[in-house]
Amino acid sequence: MTANLVANPTLSIVIPVYNEEDGLQALFDRLYPALDTLAAKRKINYEIIFVNDGSKDRSAGILSKQVELRPDVTRAVLFHSNFGQHMAIMAGFEYAKGEYIITLDADLQNPPEEIDALTEQLLKGHDYVGTIRADRQDSFFRKFASRAMNRLRENITRITMTDQGCMLRGYSRRIVDLVRQCDESNTFIPALAYTFSANPVEIFVKHEERFAGESKYTLYQLIRLNFDLVTGFSIMPLQIFSILGMLLSLAAGSLFAYLLVRRFVLGAEVEGVFTLFALTFFLIGVMLFGLGLLGEYIGRIYQQIRKRPRYVVQTVLEKK
Repeated sequence: MTANLVANPTLSIVIPVYNEEDGLQALFDRLYPALDTLAAKRKINYEIIFVNDGSKDRSAGILSKQVELRPDVTRAVLFHSNFGQHMAIMAGFEYAKGEYIITLDADLQNPPEEIDALTEQLLKGHDYVGTIRADRQDSFFRKFASRAMNRLRENITRITMTDQGCMLRGYSRRIVDLVRQCDESNTFIPALAYTFSANPVEIFVKHEERFAGESKYTLYQLIRLNFDLVTGFSIMPLQIFSILGMLLSLAAGSLFAYLLVRRFVLGAEVEGVFTLFALTFFLIGVMLFGLGLLGEYIGRIYQQIRKRPRYVVQTVLEKK
């Protein structure tokens, strides 16, 4: 085909890709028909922006071939190395030209056919469309951990997202432009976008099992993501730790006064040595946790002041 990219698309689909060679063709087989149907139904133009996040498999080559097959609507941004899913989405935002932008994972856990439901809400005037995975196809541990972190995040940041782990979300151009203006080294895009929204909405979407491969998020990465989320949007953890430190200081002072009085009244208490050891270890643990928490905030400042590029684009594949 010799067709060029749509000049002014109404809808941009941003899809981060990392080691997805086994599932990309299945994604193409469902994504393009779904969007072609949507475009005819809604009478709008669309574009798809794949962002290859430093994949070590054949994903980049497969994306290159797809650009050749559908040059009218496809663009591929290739990173120099791996910078993470959220930085891949930020790069997609940079190259997206649509009035509305929808993000989608490449693993087919969120069916491409659900894009139409998000587009409908965007066309109705909602500037932020969140999603809730119905009948979620994940392990019990992942679902339990997700619910726990949702509650923790909502209580600390006051950001209301029923299902923070679903990347299928829709944004207006205004929201995307505001997100791009935030020059943060680490951020959680759905939460950041929510803080700028004036008319948000959440809808239920289908959820399927991963077509191929396994989740790119390890337990450590999920913990890191939630640390970024909490420390990036609130100083409440520091305030809570300050209050905890004050309470522990009062408790330690009271214990010291009690042991001092008891020593002069009843004599030394040899059996209480292990109790003191336990209290000491507890206090040391709290102090180390506090130092780690403080380090999270200092680390964010350190990353920010270095002003290094958040990602490096190796090349952009498109037909002009």
